[in-house]
Amino acid sequence: MELRRDTKPIRMRNYGRIVQDMIAYAATLPAGKERDSLELYIAQCMRQRNLVWNRDQEAGMNRVKEDLIRLSDGKLRCESPAFGQMVAQPNASKKETTKKKK
Repeated sequence: MELRRDTKPIRMRNYGRIVQDMIAYAATLPAGKERDSLELYIAQCMRQRNLVWNRDQEAGMNRVKEDLIRLSDGKLRCESPAFGQMVAQPNASKKETTKKKK
């Protein structure tokens, strides 16, 4: 038994091959509720991976949206109302941290 390995290059390494494959699959789905919820899930995964890759800065959902459009070659547009709410309130679940001055 031979294990096959995908040799296509990863377009954006900070998101990884799995996110790239999820985007390719979502682009093949017809427009509808399933595709919208998959777009939202992919965007959340991309945001989390981006935070791991860039710990010092919050790129935000606008950057994720741009990257999602770029990686899907314009097939995914992130136009669902749920995505709009995520963009409007990106830090709703994030704890506020403050630095203490000495």
